[in-house]
Amino acid sequence: MSRWWHPFPPCLEIPCGDPSRCCYAGYKVEWPELLGQEGEVAKGIIMKENPLVTPVIVPNGDAVTHDFCCNRVWIWVDEKKHVKHVPKVG
Repeated sequence: MSRWWHPFPPCLEIPCGDPSRCCYAGYKVEWPELLGQEGEVAKGIIMKENPLVTPVIVPNGDAVTHDFCCNRVWIWVDEKKHVKHVPKVG
């Protein structure tokens, strides 16, 4: 595991643990089609398809907070910077 702790965007509301606050707003919340894509390309697509979230690129294995945040999407990338896990709101 890396020694870096990745920041996350401030939640729109505190607490932000309620998926109904973001997951039913009419925007996309998961991107399985981005598996294998370059991380920066995936980030651009997510920003276009859901303007309510902040996508954050994270190297696989790095530490992140595990709370649910309605305006965050972790984009886990491998050593070649390709998306390794399905990006989703949370």
